[in-house]
Amino acid sequence: MDINMMVGSWDGSYDAGCQSDDSHQFERRIEPMYDAFLCPLTKLVMRDPVTLENGQTFEREAIEKWFKECKDSGRKLVCPLTQKELKNTELNPSIALRNTIEEWTTRNDAVQLEMARKSLNLGSQESEILHALKYVQYICKKNQSNKYLVRNAELIPMIVDMLKSSSRDVRCKALKTLLIVVQDDSENKAILAEGDTVRTIVKFLSNELSKEREEAVALLYELSKSEALCEKIGSVNGAILILVGMTSSVSENLLTVEMAHKTLENLEMCENNVRQMAGNGRLEPLLNQILQGTLETKLSMASYLSELVLNNDLKVQVARTVGSSLINIMRSGNIQCREVALKALNQISSCDLSAKALIEAGILPPLVKDLFTIGSNTLPMRLKEVSAMILANVVNSGYDFDAIPVGPDHQTLVSEDIIHNLLQLISNTGPAIEGKLLQVLVGLTSSPATVDNVVSAIKSSGATISLVQFIEAPQKDLRVASIKLLQNLSPHIGQELADALRGTVGQLSSLIRVISENSIGEEQLAAVSLLAELPERDLGLTRQLLDDHAFQLIISRVRSIRLGETKGSRFVTPFLDGLVRVLSRVTFALADEPESISLSREHNLAALFIDLLQSNGLDNVQMASATALENLSQESKNLTSLPEIPPPSFCVSVFSCLGKPPVITGLCRVHQGMCSLKETFCLLEGQAVEKLVALLDHPNEKVVEASLAALCTLLDDRVNIEQGVNVLLETEGIRPILDVLLEKQTDNLLRRAVWAVERILRTEEIAVDVAGDPNVSTALVDAFQHGDYRTRQIAERALKHVDRIPNFSGIFPSM
Repeated sequence: MDINMMVGSWDGSYDAGCQSDDSHQFERRIEPMYDAFLCPLTKLVMRDPVTLENGQTFEREAIEKWFKECKDSGRKLVCPLTQKELKNTELNPSIALRNTIEEWTTRNDAVQLEMARKSLNLGSQESEILHALKYVQYICKKNQSNKYLVRNAELIPMIVDMLKSSSRDVRCKALKTLLIVVQDDSENKAILAEGDTVRTIVKFLSNELSKEREEAVALLYELSKSEALCEKIGSVNGAILILVGMTSSVSENLLTVEMAHKTLENLEMCENNVRQMAGNGRLEPLLNQILQGTLETKLSMASYLSELVLNNDLKVQVARTVGSSLINIMRSGNIQCREVALKALNQISSCDLSAKALIEAGILPPLVKDLFTIGSNTLPMRLKEVSAMILANVVNSGYDFDAIPVGPDHQTLVSEDIIHNLLQLISNTGPAIEGKLLQVLVGLTSSPATVDNVVSAIKSSGATISLVQFIEAPQKDLRVASIKLLQNLSPHIGQELADALRGTVGQLSSLIRVISENSIGEEQLAAVSLLAELPERDLGLTRQLLDDHAFQLIISRVRSIRLGETKGSRFVTPFLDGLVRVLSRVTFALADEPESISLSREHNLAALFIDLLQSNGLDNVQMASATALENLSQESKNLTSLPEIPPPSFCVSVFSCLGKPPVITGLCRVHQGMCSLKETFCLLEGQAVEKLVALLDHPNEKVVEASLAALCTLLDDRVNIEQGVNVLLETEGIRPILDVLLEKQTDNLLRRAVWAVERILRTEEIAVDVAGDPNVSTALVDAFQHGDYRTRQIAERALKHVDRIPNFSGIFPSM
């Protein structure tokens, strides 16, 4: 068989180590190459020539592979050249030939290196530079020891200069060459890292060409294997940020992403790099150091953690990963350790989910202990402030604190003695801690599950007046927390709070002053919301508000908001809600306080409340406005008067037949006197009835109830009921009232609707029409059968109007 045929039939998978097709051009260029240098099988220069028993010479690895293939294929063991059978496979090293080849190679490499050195110049042709770089790669791959030659020839700085080339191919080839030159060679890495080279390599990470990014990150990965160079890489501004970005990039190829990951893993050898990674969103290395590092490392990393700005997702990740470790450090007797842990826990506790993770990790008992402990192991006040801040964050997470023991006797955070301790601590500490502890109480009173326990403890401790006094605190945070707490307490101890505000000097005025400020923020909203929650029928409080001219201020602010003069704050809408509710309380004092009537007339409050009925989407504003109109309308009959009639002349008084009774025109048909919206608050003016009727279809039953109550003032015993019904007919209000009866959403609405329908059915024509509607009759029968005593009595009368019950039934005595 011909040798060429044999070589062609061989699978050719022999790897000549660092030899490649490039070796031909480099090896034949300088000195002639003897045929004896080439292996007949590989056609490459031999590195380890061996001789067979027949005197033929081959590359050791190639002939060994030949023998194996002969054996595996079942062929005779023959020489590849002579095809003669061999007796054995003994291989004898050809030392003389190997030495000759090595000498030839050394001479050839030296000349080639010098040629490459001359070509590595930005003024050279691109093809020459690429050829030189390719040769450097070749000799470094061929033998690891050749990297010394490259270093000794001072080629590394010259290759670095090629990174400045305008040719993309040259830059990519230079990056690739540098990688090969420094691979597994610490001395070459040190030379490469001199000067600004690392910064230059990092710049390639931001290059728009993916190939250059790929080569640059591969080179950085190799450099990062050196602990000495990790710090240098991390010190390059933006290096870690870019690498972190590459790991999460969807546009990078997978190889580049993986290499960026591995580079960052190597850079973790340096603590400064770990901090940088955490600052750029890669928290795992820092968290691992907190979990597994020495105490000194844990404290260093926890201290840095406390300085980071984290989004909520990262806070949750940190709390779940190292929350327990930080809590264990917090339990330490060392003040320095406790301070570091407390500050880190404060940083991650301000998100509901992270706070819950910390609760489950057991943060509450040591926190409470730190706050209440006195004596040798007590925390300094500055750290108690941090503990109070963490507790405030945790409490506002909405967790069920009634189930978590925090004291030695299984007390919970809402146990009476714990609340008493908090109240006592509030009274005996400085403003910073007071504000945070008040926030704790705000959180506990914001939850329906725990508010009753807190209210009970506050009542038993007599702390209401003390809490009210914080309204005048000079520190804004303290004022806001106290006002929020009082707002949460007002539905439960509203009268007690009203008494305290009336009985102390300055607190009510302070609330009004806060509301009067031009800006609308958290404090203004809390102040107006507190006033809105206080008992609306407390006449003494209303009188004090009148004396302080608070209602004039509120009217001005409401009108300013309605005109769009107040913009840009997320608090504006709820602030308007509170203002209207506070303003409506003046209408509850009309019968007892003449100044309320004067104020309502002067500022035309009836018109203002009618306008506020159209505040779509603001249910509380519409409800409070409708209630205020009900109160104003109830007072209309008392304010309505007949015009003075001039006395008759002498003749008419003597001869009555000569005179005619005077005709009075312009009277209100419902109130039967002189009426106006501004002076007597008559609802027949200003389209009030139409707007109230429109609200009977509102999805909020409380708005419906308030609107129906206002309309019912037109059917009251003190007015002309028949004319009131006519007004409702004209405004198409009868059907909506009947619909309210049919829907009977709540007991209060049912009672009010039955009362109104009975009044309406006194008009015979309407009663006849309604009698033909089985749904209305059924609703009245249901009210008659299942309502309370008063509702059943009124329903009976209504059923008589539609002839469903005979007039002599007398089931209920008339009232």
